[in-house]
Amino acid sequence: MALGSNLGDRLRQLRAGVEGLRRLGDVLAVSGLYETEPVGGPTQGRYLNAVVLIDTDLDPEELLDALHAIEGSSERTRDIRWGPRTLDLDLITFGNRRISLPHLEVPHPRAHERRFVLAPLLEVAPDVTLADGSTPVEAIGSTLSQAIHRWEGSWVDGSSRLGREADR
Repeated sequence: MALGSNLGDRLRQLRAGVEGLRRLGDVLAVSGLYETEPVGGPTQGRYLNAVVLIDTDLDPEELLDALHAIEGSSERTRDIRWGPRTLDLDLITFGNRRISLPHLEVPHPRAHERRFVLAPLLEVAPDVTLADGSTPVEAIGSTLSQAIHRWEGSWVDGSSRLGREADR
């Protein structure tokens, strides 16, 4: 799952997202925390982003519904496509499955173009197959122009501070 937030207390929103994901299954890995410029949509503030790897018994559509419920508990609204949000939870991959439904496409169709997904994904699942057939290791090179800054420390437990250790 890719997590993002650019409204309100961004860090608190992402921590709430991780807590919500823990209720859906076993959290296997949590990436570092990245601050990024928004991609697409209207003018808006910077995002905090991360990726969480979970093991769940839910099927993909049940998982998507559960992700929307977690977003809703953070008062997420869907008024503007690619607009600002309190919490965004995106299903990037689901094992090796390919899913194409009107409301769900897996692997995520644009993850391979977005450094804010690829950088944290490299930390927790560098070899997963993305929609274009590449891995995060292969795809990240085409996103070098997208600014990204990594936070230092373990952000889930509250010890983070903004750093520039990963201007990649």
